Amino acid sequence: MKKVLITGGSGLIGRHLVPMLKEKDYSVRLLSRRPLHDNGTPSYLWDPEKGEIDPRALDEVDFIIHLAGLNIGEKRWTPSRKKLIVDSRVRSGELLLDRIKSRKQKLQAFITASAIGYYGSLSSDTVFEEDAPAANDFLGQTCQQWESIADRFEEFGVRPVKVRTGVVLAKKGGALSKLSQPVRLGVGALLGSGKQYMPWIHIDDLCRIIIHILEDPKLSGAYNAVAPEHCSNSELTRKIARQLRRPLWLPRVPAGLLRLIFGEMSVMLLEGSRVSSEKVREAGFSFHYPELEKALADLIGPKK
Repeated sequence: MKKVLITGGSGLIGRHLVPMLKEKDYSVRLLSRRPLHDNGTPSYLWDPEKGEIDPRALDEVDFIIHLAGLNIGEKRWTPSRKKLIVDSRVRSGELLLDRIKSRKQKLQAFITASAIGYYGSLSSDTVFEEDAPAANDFLGQTCQQWESIADRFEEFGVRPVKVRTGVVLAKKGGALSKLSQPVRLGVGALLGSGKQYMPWIHIDDLCRIIIHILEDPKLSGAYNAVAPEHCSNSELTRKIARQLRRPLWLPRVPAGLLRLIFGEMSVMLLEGSRVSSEKVREAGFSFHYPELEKALADLIGPKK
């Protein structure tokens, strides 16, 4: 039985990924900053800031899936908050790298979460593929530093993979809950121009991509985890309203108001370009939810 260690396993992605791995007969364990007492999955403590990790967590591990990182959209991006966002990703990855190196442990793969923020916070006509350079803004540089840790695992014969994820749609938690709640209450509105693209993915497809990459030893490098269908903020909002059978009465939320409320972080709401999923599909992955209508019907549509 192959052993998988997951960091950030109590987050949105981890909560879905753990049972899917167990269904495929993987032995799963978690690294956590605090004790976890649910779902029967063994958990071990670590503290990346202090450079501490329970060594038992790494015993006989075949794969590490590194999902840990401070929520990038939770608070305004003050200078101190930006530092915490970067450190939570980079220092935790460096700690894992250091321990694997010192133990001379033979991992089969190190899979790290990344984000389409790698390509920057901008709206353009470009459809970004994995060979595009990192953007020279906060999100782009954060993702580049984040991914550089995974690349260093290759020095020790470990297959490195970087999964660049779009907006994750799930039944509970994540972006969809925040986007759909105003619509449910009758106060849904487009953000800014509404023309900015929002590359998205159903949570099940995201977890299936991670497992697909984990199981294919030929796959390494960066992969965009986004659905094939491109969608703007306007299209997403209107399709949410259609699934919920609610009207959209309000005008657009002005970009200036969003900048006032969220500061620099508002770029996540106001800017967005298309991102290609061709590489992961060429690697043999088939989406269960390639179209937004199908994904929303599964997640928030009326019960059948």
